[in-house]
Amino acid sequence: MASSNRLIFLGFLAVGALAGCASQKAAETPDAVRKRPEAEGVRGKQDPGETVTELDANGDGRTDVWEYRLKDVLVRKELDLNWDGRVDVTQYLDPQGAKVREVMDLDYDGKVDATYHYAEGKRTKGERDLDGDGRSDSWLYYENDTLVRKERDANHDGRVDYWEYWENGQVDRIGEDLDGDGTVDQWTRNPNAAAKSKE
Repeated sequence: MASSNRLIFLGFLAVGALAGCASQKAAETPDAVRKRPEAEGVRGKQDPGETVTELDANGDGRTDVWEYRLKDVLVRKELDLNWDGRVDVTQYLDPQGAKVREVMDLDYDGKVDATYHYAEGKRTKGERDLDGDGRSDSWLYYENDTLVRKERDANHDGRVDYWEYWENGQVDRIGEDLDGDGTVDQWTRNPNAAAKSKE
């Protein structure tokens, strides 16, 4: 094979390999992008009367913690965890300083991916946007700050179709909605959980 033919052949192989690695997801139409709900921003808006204190926690000369106070009471704290100058976590506090809500940007795109709710400083519920479409599709429930249940909309139809029940720090059983009616059709027990509870 001539040198130029080899290069052409290698070029076709490379293009074929790249095409094979391409995403299987269809591209979103511009209409779908416009109709998609806008995800909540991580950074809160400064309310009238709030004062802000900027702190440099890592000593690099750039602000990475913002504390907001209303009448000298800390009401919100914003954190830049990866030191890129953008807020990644916002914590909302009650007048006693306990967290009531926390929003997080887990993939550092500037939009909320996870929201956690607290009562008396203990986590009670979490909501996560796993696919980045701006809507929650996974929910976590806590009792006494311990995870007890996870729910997920795995097929993105707006209904929960997957449930995990947790006991003693591990999955006890999983429920799945196989026909899309919103109720569990199949339960799967964790065999390790049953063995552990007998000990």
